[in-house]
Amino acid sequence: MSQDYLGNVVTGADAGTLAGINDFIGGFLGYQKRAVNVLAAADADPQNVLASVYAGFIWMFLEASEAPKKAARYLAQAQGGVHLVTEREQMLVEVLQKWIVNDIPGALAVGEAIARNFPNDLLNVKLHKYFNFNLGNSSGMLRIVKMVEAHHQDNANYYGMEAFCYEQCHLLEKAERSARRGLEINPDEPWAQHALAHVMLTQGRIREGADFMKKSSACWQDLNSFMFTHNWWHTALFDLSLGDYESVFAAYDGNVWGQEKDFSQDQIGAVALLARMEIAGLDVGDRWMDVARHLKARARDTVQPFLTIQYLYGLARAEYGEADELMAAVEERAAGAAEFEREAWANVALPACRGVLALARNRPEEAVRELEVALPKMAAIGGSHAQRDLFEQLLLDAHLKCENFGVAQQMMEMRRIYDPDGVPLNTMLAGVYEKLDLPEEAEEARARNYG
Repeated sequence: MSQDYLGNVVTGADAGTLAGINDFIGGFLGYQKRAVNVLAAADADPQNVLASVYAGFIWMFLEASEAPKKAARYLAQAQGGVHLVTEREQMLVEVLQKWIVNDIPGALAVGEAIARNFPNDLLNVKLHKYFNFNLGNSSGMLRIVKMVEAHHQDNANYYGMEAFCYEQCHLLEKAERSARRGLEINPDEPWAQHALAHVMLTQGRIREGADFMKKSSACWQDLNSFMFTHNWWHTALFDLSLGDYESVFAAYDGNVWGQEKDFSQDQIGAVALLARMEIAGLDVGDRWMDVARHLKARARDTVQPFLTIQYLYGLARAEYGEADELMAAVEERAAGAAEFEREAWANVALPACRGVLALARNRPEEAVRELEVALPKMAAIGGSHAQRDLFEQLLLDAHLKCENFGVAQQMMEMRRIYDPDGVPLNTMLAGVYEKLDLPEEAEEARARNYG
């Protein structure tokens, strides 16, 4: 029998099929475009179970309502030969089957068994981490990664994963140590770079973060659209705090938006950056319209709550009627959600969607009411700390529009813990202190900057 490059047995793979399988593993772990090569391998060799499973995974990562139907074709191929393959491969078929029918708890249970019995399968661990990430289960992410640590001591992709899991658990020193270990092994490891950007953002190391990410960007050209655009998104957050608005617009127009405009992650990256730019007082022109043209297809998309809230905000900011259709779909999904996702949809996504829709339509009082219901439980919808911070900023924007200046002052001074000299933050804070008749504090805020 053949083995993949991590040492896992692959049943019945010729050289071409094995190359496609290895491209998927390496491409998935390293966020490289070559991951999609497994689709051609599965089509050329439909009898190969593992290639078919991985092709099904590719389609599920589309994060769209049509993905299960696309993946089901490859599941059927895999199931046709499942009795001929190893236990690990059989279990991976089961993971795909459960993912397609949205049995995420079942997929997690099978994935954990794979990690326990076949710890060399780092792709399975990363998939397990992905599921937990979407559930907001940071400790579960870290636990599955730590379970296989002894088997990947020289693997840069492993340390990138570990670093991100540590960061999401607020273990920032450990996160930085793991990220730098990964970058010692491979200075171009993008997830380690990404994890380190998270650490620097959280610790207020803004200029250092901007410099680090721009230096790292030289190796991003061959990354898939998610990793390319997302690392530039992080770079833009640093530049926004620095008040380097020219670089923010350049990052948005040249790197964050325009790679794969129909892909979920590219879309929410654009929405989240445009929203932050507007909150900072920047005029984004007609950029919402271009994003919304691609969001129209999401008018009934409730695949993941974290994504849906941002689709809705983008549609509403562009004044597209599809925002109402999506809001209705959220109401339906919240009413009929499976038990494992009921909290995320009914108690978080539903009020959050009502809140962002109200804010986009200039009803800030309603936005405050709804967002304040959702925000304490926001981790349940998934996404990272840095990504979910968008909703904190939208609530702040709503309070400012309601002229709730005392509340806004409290929120902004708390934000200064990790963005002490941020230009947009301190500019807004100075204005709030003036409204509160505190001129000395207003002047102090104006004096804080990265100049």
